[in-house]
Amino acid sequence: MSTQTVKLTTAQAIIRYLANQLIEIDGEEIRVCGGGFGIFGHGNVTCLGEALYNHRDDLPLYRGQNEQSMGFAAAAYAKQWLRQRFMFCTASAGPGTSNLLTSAALAHANRLPMLMLCGDTFLTRLPDPVLQQLEHFNNPTLGVNDAFKSVCRYWDRITHPAQIIQSLPAALATMLDPADCGPAFLGLPQDVQGWTYDYPESFFERRVHRIRRTSPDANEIADAAALLKSAERPLIIAGGGVQYSRAVAELTAFAEKHQIPVVETIAGRANLLATHPLNAGPIGVTGSNSANSLAEEADVILAVGTRLQDFTTGSWTAFSQDARFISLNAGRHDAGKHMSLPIVGDAKLGLLALEEAVSGYQSPAAWTQKAADERKAWDAYVAENVAYGNRPNSYAQAIGVVNALCDKRDRVVTAAGGLPAEVTANWRTLDIGTVDVEFGYSCMGYEIAGGWGARIAQSEREPDKDTIIFLGDGSYLLMNSDIYSSVLSQKKLIILVLDNGGFAVINKLQNNTGNESFNNLIEDCPTVPEAFAVDFEAHAAAMGADAETVSNPAELGEAFKRAKAADKTYVICMKVDAYDGWTAEGHTWWEVGTPHITQSARVRDAHVDWESSRSKQRRGI
Repeated sequence: MSTQTVKLTTAQAIIRYLANQLIEIDGEEIRVCGGGFGIFGHGNVTCLGEALYNHRDDLPLYRGQNEQSMGFAAAAYAKQWLRQRFMFCTASAGPGTSNLLTSAALAHANRLPMLMLCGDTFLTRLPDPVLQQLEHFNNPTLGVNDAFKSVCRYWDRITHPAQIIQSLPAALATMLDPADCGPAFLGLPQDVQGWTYDYPESFFERRVHRIRRTSPDANEIADAAALLKSAERPLIIAGGGVQYSRAVAELTAFAEKHQIPVVETIAGRANLLATHPLNAGPIGVTGSNSANSLAEEADVILAVGTRLQDFTTGSWTAFSQDARFISLNAGRHDAGKHMSLPIVGDAKLGLLALEEAVSGYQSPAAWTQKAADERKAWDAYVAENVAYGNRPNSYAQAIGVVNALCDKRDRVVTAAGGLPAEVTANWRTLDIGTVDVEFGYSCMGYEIAGGWGARIAQSEREPDKDTIIFLGDGSYLLMNSDIYSSVLSQKKLIILVLDNGGFAVINKLQNNTGNESFNNLIEDCPTVPEAFAVDFEAHAAAMGADAETVSNPAELGEAFKRAKAADKTYVICMKVDAYDGWTAEGHTWWEVGTPHITQSARVRDAHVDWESSRSKQRRGI
């Protein structure tokens, strides 16, 4: 190892280190950090900006319009690369940094790598209080950056240039660890960024990383195999971890060999093609009658790569009280949920080990046939649900139009609001790993920013395919400025804005629990004297996109063809009904808090009806 040193600023050393870290993917060595998203301010422009300028070809810096949306884009980039690569986000001190809190929480909830390089106050405190500093009178070490401790897997404040020799590798190891993956945060005091240190040259040597695959414990495999072989009605729940482990082929082979039906979580959509005979559909609150019918009867459930979120489990009412769980997961915390028999380890290796241990077992033919019959009935319902004619425009109709016209490798992106449920239930998977429904942290506003990040990653591997974004008017108004980002960076998006006049899905929940429509639809806001519609077409065009408005799904289909042929971001706007056209089938119970006392008879009756399903709720931990 070289004993030579090089004098660099802290900021220069951070960027030089990142530029020399590679990862092996499918036999190819590629830089593990794909670049970054940045908005400069006084807290990062003078030192970190100087360092980034000198590496602008190695680590391309995309100019964001909002720090929160930059974080969403970084998260979507990591999803597209199956957590094998990440982007950094840099923000100035104060509000620039605190704007990243929500996107850090999204990445944390979804176990996604993202590196935040954020400005901080001066370590010396000589100029205090400085611009954008939050003073804590009894604790001068406490600042806004400390808020990130609850939403990051790795957090550090760099107080001396030498510290990064330990901190950077630790942050990188966290982001590449399948069991502990998540966002990493480095607070960079403005003075420390520019301080110098004689770094060992060996710190910057080119290094190739590989994602760790942890072999499962033999005893856990044996226990799980014994239980699975006793199953009369087995079921596999396939989560997003199947794709992150690149275990789709192993999952498919395991299901086929043992003839076990497979249901998908929201994050696990597109683990199997829609046409696969063992694909029983999406499970849970936003799921399908087919998957939920099987879940109610299953006696042994093998959950692979899922954290068993409440939308998957129907707040733990989707399964029988005596159903037994086996959870295969890289994370110990997730593997042990609800008294599961845990298999802690990599999904690919775990499935291969379990395959050997249950050799010869097959699900009863009657159970497999029931799964096929249920899926056939669900497919018929979806076909009717997405059809259009003499009925109001709906999300499902728009989804059906796009599903019929898109390329099988186009990527579909949506997020919180009504569309995650509608896409999850109605989208028919055309190819593996082509669906990104952000429902881990349920962030409205993710759609366009996440689509931009996904498109950056997509253009590195499949530049001839499209990223297609479904979003409502509420999400559009929350965060839309990355339309401009996509046009500036020439990363084409196809964006469908489906306008239902407000936050219609929450209005639906409001009504379903007996409440009157209030403050969700624009027309129901008491502080709005006269409601009016936003001209989304004109707004998108003002940011440089091609845009048009259509009146119905048939026109939407023609517009989508024009969008496919376009060479830049294309926005299509269509009004949909706020009350009719929702997917009415496939749902499980979901626990929400309803008033135990009320003056409204409707609310009281709804509360009693809602609570009537609580008896089905499992009491596991």
